Amino acid sequence: MSPSEYEKAIRIIDDAHAQDPNIVRLDGEDIAYELHYSNKMSGYLDKCNPTASEILRLAIRAQHLRRWEIPRNAYAMNKTGYHLWRTYLKKRQGEMAAQICLDSGYSSEDASRVAGLIRKENLKQDADAQTLEDVACLVFLDDQFEAFKQEHDEAKIVNILRKTWGKMSDKGHEMALSIPMSDRARELVVRALDDV
Repeated sequence: MSPSEYEKAIRIIDDAHAQDPNIVRLDGEDIAYELHYSNKMSGYLDKCNPTASEILRLAIRAQHLRRWEIPRNAYAMNKTGYHLWRTYLKKRQGEMAAQICLDSGYSSEDASRVAGLIRKENLKQDADAQTLEDVACLVFLDDQFEAFKQEHDEAKIVNILRKTWGKMSDKGHEMALSIPMSDRARELVVRALDDV
C-alpha cells in the first residue's frame, strides 16, 4: 500500500526538520530542535482539536519549516528587524510547505490553504488560523518560556506575555494556565495578566 498524500507530506516535512543542526537532548536522546518543536506543535494540536483536518495538521507541522536557515541575527536586532524577519519567515515557510503539499499530491487549493494558515491570515476570523496561533503560543509557554525569561529583562518578558495572551483565544488562555511552570515563571504570567 502506498503512502497517502498526508503521510508523504509529513515525511518530507519531518525529514527537513531532522536536518536542523540545532540539537536538544530529551530523555537521553539527541533530537533536531525543529523536529522537537514540530512534535510539540502536533501534541498541542491534539489537545486543542483532536479532530483537526489534515490541512491544519500540515500547517501546524510545517510552521517553522527550515527556520534555522534564516537566523534572527540575519536582520537588525531591533523591533523593526524582528518584524521583517518574522514576515519573511512566514512567507518563505508557507511557500515551501505549499510546494511540499503539491509534490505530495494535494490540490493547489489545499496547498494554498496550508500556506495561508502558516502566514496566519485572517487570525481571529479563521478558526484554524486561531488554533495554529493558540498552539504556537502554548508551545512557547511550555517549551521556550523558561529559557526566554533567562535572556530578557522583566519588563520585556511581561510585555511579550501580554502580547502572547492577546493573540490567544479563550480556550488557549484556559490551556495556558494549566501548563506547569516554575514559581517565577507563573509569577511573571500573573503579573502580565494583571493589566489585561
